[in-house]
Amino acid sequence: MNKKVTTALILVLSVMLVITGCGNSNSSNGNGNKNTSKNTSKNTSKINETKETEAVSGASKASYTPYDQLKDKYDIIIIGAGGAGMSAALEARAKGMNPVIFEKMPVAGGNTTKSSSGMNASETKFQKEQGIEDSNDLFYEETLKGGHDTNDKEMLRFFVDHSASAIDWLDSIGIRLNNITITGGMNEKRTHRPEDGSAVGQYLVKGLVENVQEQGIPLFVNANVKEITEKDGKVNGVKVIFDQSEEKTITASAVVVTTGGFGANLDMISGVRSDLEGYVTTNQPGSTGDGIKMIEKLGGTTVDMDQIQVHPTVQQEKSYLIGEAVRGEGAILVSSVGKRFTNELDTRDNVTAAINKLPEKSAFLVFDSGVKSRAKAIEQYEKMGFVIQGDSIEALATKMDVPADQLKTTLDSWNSAVTNKQDANFGRTTGMDNDLSGAPYYAIKIGPGIHYTMGGVKINTNTEVLNKDGQPIPGLFAAGEVTGGLHGQNRIGGNSVAEIIIFGRQTGIKSAEFVKAH
Repeated sequence: MNKKVTTALILVLSVMLVITGCGNSNSSNGNGNKNTSKNTSKNTSKINETKETEAVSGASKASYTPYDQLKDKYDIIIIGAGGAGMSAALEARAKGMNPVIFEKMPVAGGNTTKSSSGMNASETKFQKEQGIEDSNDLFYEETLKGGHDTNDKEMLRFFVDHSASAIDWLDSIGIRLNNITITGGMNEKRTHRPEDGSAVGQYLVKGLVENVQEQGIPLFVNANVKEITEKDGKVNGVKVIFDQSEEKTITASAVVVTTGGFGANLDMISGVRSDLEGYVTTNQPGSTGDGIKMIEKLGGTTVDMDQIQVHPTVQQEKSYLIGEAVRGEGAILVSSVGKRFTNELDTRDNVTAAINKLPEKSAFLVFDSGVKSRAKAIEQYEKMGFVIQGDSIEALATKMDVPADQLKTTLDSWNSAVTNKQDANFGRTTGMDNDLSGAPYYAIKIGPGIHYTMGGVKINTNTEVLNKDGQPIPGLFAAGEVTGGLHGQNRIGGNSVAEIIIFGRQTGIKSAEFVKAH
């Protein structure tokens, strides 16, 4: 089959996937299909069917670059078309470079597409417009506390100080995040979402893809980079397999790695955290740690590889993340006996631990019509069949199979806490702007799932990849979940989207400077 026919078929199939809402992985790395659950084989087909629902929606309507437009050399090669990779490409183009993006999956977006809650940033123009008092120092302190004081402090300082300008940059290219909420571990509203309150990921990916296309930046999908090449101690290109068949060597003056983490590679996870065996994973199938492995072969070093975040609210049958914004807008967690058991907006590791202490190791998110109207991602959860609905608290309890009188007592107690702005039971202080009194009522059954790998390759604030001696590997840059150190032992919800934009932009800027200087 010739290249043009292959490309056409890929595009047609991608559109069909959007229409049907399901799909199969075309990744040439089999690790992405090893997602297991506590109900293992029974749920494997459901999990794999759902894995790419988000990954294909929105981004797959893009017309990607045909293979016959491939060149032998570019100024900068970017591996991975998630938020970090596309941000890097746009900044490199703005600096006069000729970048290219290689994405191993059939569509752009990666794990960015799966992001739901929003993007954290402090001292932003949108916060100021809405009267939200915040500071970079407070953002720094709360993130450091959330990471148990193990974060790379230099990286964290750069991160918070460049967060507002990242929001401005997105706004300047037509990606407006002016609806602000809060996530666990934060004391101020700094989680920026699309204006309508919808999930941030698909909106962000759609906007970035459109900008990449407008700038004429080539973006090749089904382009699986297998090796980063070097000559005389300097990175000089990649070996890439197109459409799982044809291998080519493409040269460049710099390489940017934005391949994401290894949350879908259960072999890698079990190698550093055997205690996580049996957990579902929320990661898209392409998150298999390829970039980490390639960088290690070049002498790059890693940090915090055993620091893997388990998200507390994951729909188990389809291993689908239920975003923190639902709790941020007022939802509570109840056990199978209808009682609250924790501060729902504590850090993710603490909420996960609280759920795991329950006999059933699962719980219900309970919310009302008000939360549903403010957290637009719930509409997607409804379409996927996750949401239980009751016209009254008693009706909801019946469908949840929990004691109705206890659930009503729990909600009455919570509503009083919201009115008095004091949660005497668990000390919750955020996500209490509205009570849960607006029928109908809703619930989603959740449990913990592997969500994010905090560890990865070591970089500096210039996004240069460092070797074991702490020296930059010439011509090699990285950003996003492929890197480690920023989050320490626990990531705050909303910080990963900020990370990919802040450091993705930085890779584009710094790799362009490197090319010009060499």
